[in-house]
Amino acid sequence: MTSEGWIDVQIRTNVDAGELLGCLSDQAIQGGWEDKGVVHLYWPKRQWSLEAQAQLGRTLLGLDPDASTECDIRIEELPDQDWNRQWAQSVRPIRIGRRIVVRPSWEPVVLQDQDIEIVLDPKQAFGTGHHATTRMLLEQLEDLVHGGEFVLDVGSGSGILAMAALRLGAASALGVECDPVAVDCARDYATENGFGNQLEFRCGTLDEINRQGTLRPDLVLANLDRQTLLLLCDELARYVSHGARLLLSGILLEQEREITEAFSRVGALLSQRREQEGWVALELLMAESCEGVDR
Repeated sequence: MTSEGWIDVQIRTNVDAGELLGCLSDQAIQGGWEDKGVVHLYWPKRQWSLEAQAQLGRTLLGLDPDASTECDIRIEELPDQDWNRQWAQSVRPIRIGRRIVVRPSWEPVVLQDQDIEIVLDPKQAFGTGHHATTRMLLEQLEDLVHGGEFVLDVGSGSGILAMAALRLGAASALGVECDPVAVDCARDYATENGFGNQLEFRCGTLDEINRQGTLRPDLVLANLDRQTLLLLCDELARYVSHGARLLLSGILLEQEREITEAFSRVGALLSQRREQEGWVALELLMAESCEGVDR
């Protein structure tokens, strides 16, 4: 690490940290985390510039038109020592649901019987399980993975969802991600966690990866932003027609109705929902599969 210090950019926003980082596509960013509605992004001081600040402002306004680049973005300089301490404290071991433990490599934990463990050191690919959008899907996977499934993770980020699904008993998983930096990070995480060829990450769009329409997953995961979910609505709903369960997250409470109505128009109906911290995760099925399901 450089000895020249760091820039800690603090953004007060409802936008998911991973979504913001992905839209920035700035390889100078060395990491980030979210805490109580504030996203922290870190640049080496020598790589922070007015151009980077302007790009951040434009990206934030594109994702959150109500944001104020003057009021909602705060910039602080940190010496190496303070950065290292904040970074080490930013990601702590957490328990999600009944069995899932996510921890950084420097924080060993005592596992209980039946626990599964994912080791993730924060990098440029977000998805450490600390955000509600990821937690809710991990909790759903605990309930829905019974063994032997093929899982398709669209917008896979760090790959945490695909890895957790395999630990829970799925037979194979494919992560699709259009950000090459995130794909590289996810592949590193997979290797570090001991996964082999049952876990694959491909760089590209869903349409590019499954151009022939041959994939037949049992579970489809999409932790994405509202705009991307609406854009991929038709493509994602096709898997429901094949009999898969479709799990959506990254949806703010006030966006839920718009998303459910869009997917219902193409044949994917709401079966179950979860809500945490103003975010919603949805499980969608074919119309006939939803009969008699409590909503």
